[in-house]
Amino acid sequence: MPYDRFIPFTKYDVINLCAQLLPEPESFKQFSHLLSSLIHHQYYTHLESLKYHYAPFDPNSDTRKIKQLTAEQKAAHQSEFAKGFAQILNAANYEKITQDDLQDALNEESLFKVRLAVEFDDFAEVVFYRRGESQKTEVLTSWWGIRKKPLQFTNYDRVAVFIRFKDADYFAAKNKQPLGYEPNSTIVKLFQNVPKADLEMLFPNSEVKMRPIDKAVIASSALVGGAVVLVTKLGASIVLLAALLSFWLGWRSEEVHMGQQHFITFAIGMGVFGGFIFKEWSKFKNRKIRFMKALSDNLYFKNLDNNAGVFHTLVDSAQEEDVKEALLAYTFLLNSPKGLSPTQLDEKIEAWFEQQHHCLLDFEINDALQKLTKMQLVNKQNEIFTAIPLHQAKASLDKQWDDLFKFS
Repeated sequence: MPYDRFIPFTKYDVINLCAQLLPEPESFKQFSHLLSSLIHHQYYTHLESLKYHYAPFDPNSDTRKIKQLTAEQKAAHQSEFAKGFAQILNAANYEKITQDDLQDALNEESLFKVRLAVEFDDFAEVVFYRRGESQKTEVLTSWWGIRKKPLQFTNYDRVAVFIRFKDADYFAAKNKQPLGYEPNSTIVKLFQNVPKADLEMLFPNSEVKMRPIDKAVIASSALVGGAVVLVTKLGASIVLLAALLSFWLGWRSEEVHMGQQHFITFAIGMGVFGGFIFKEWSKFKNRKIRFMKALSDNLYFKNLDNNAGVFHTLVDSAQEEDVKEALLAYTFLLNSPKGLSPTQLDEKIEAWFEQQHHCLLDFEINDALQKLTKMQLVNKQNEIFTAIPLHQAKASLDKQWDDLFKFS
């Protein structure tokens, strides 16, 4: 399994861990505050762009529209939003789930004891992203707890979903309406702790279907119960009716007489049989309702955010990842006066995480060095990077903060 780029420690933990490696921890924390503030300001622009481009098709919007956009203008907004959303997910160290991975997930044995069907034709675009991948084991029970089966599965700590529905013409041609969503709309969702095999439950149009074993249980119960009702409640009446029919058709010479008591008994039996049929149909419907409730209960605890709230969360996560990467790279360069190459720095940070914190990760060294270079916190000579002194770094960041807004 490939290592994740995500650093599974909070920004404050990383600041404290780095401060412990330096002789001036308080000065470093001041530097960290300046660095975080500048990166936060940079991401403010990204957030405003996402809000602007998502607004025309935000299903949760509570604001008025000054003017109606044309189809071409909406398409342009959707395209820009999709591009910006993908950039933020990459900055937050999310990985795209490929179509092959998604198809494998749909074919795997599910932990969730419900069979789901997804109408993929309803979507113009579907993209899944995940962050944090691990192997877990869970014991599945069946036959009222008698049978226990351990199942190893891949679990995703975070899953982001980007879905765009097809236009109104498609749904009109199929005489259907996407439940809860407008045609040509775009939805984004964020979930936590999702088994790979259960990704299909994250689709907005997933429908509960009976598993073969569920159908077999209900069918066998109905057949046995129906046979018992027919024999005990309608057996004598059915034999009598068969004899009467045979006499009318000329297959029987002996006349058959049916009195009022026979008809009453037959009517009562048919009422009992009808009640049995209704009971079995209700059992089928109730079983399906229980499955739907299990699905909604499961999603209730896995859902983290929806639509506009998702990219607010992701922007915050992306800027924290940038801060953590920049602080780690600067700290280790500061502790290496002769400088390090990108490969040496990358290996040193990854080894420190593995040895000191039992954490395996794929550190984003290129992103970190690009950020430090852009903020003028490192020097580069012959592919060797060195960090500028801490007091000089604080002065540089302070000047950049002061220069953010200059109005004549």
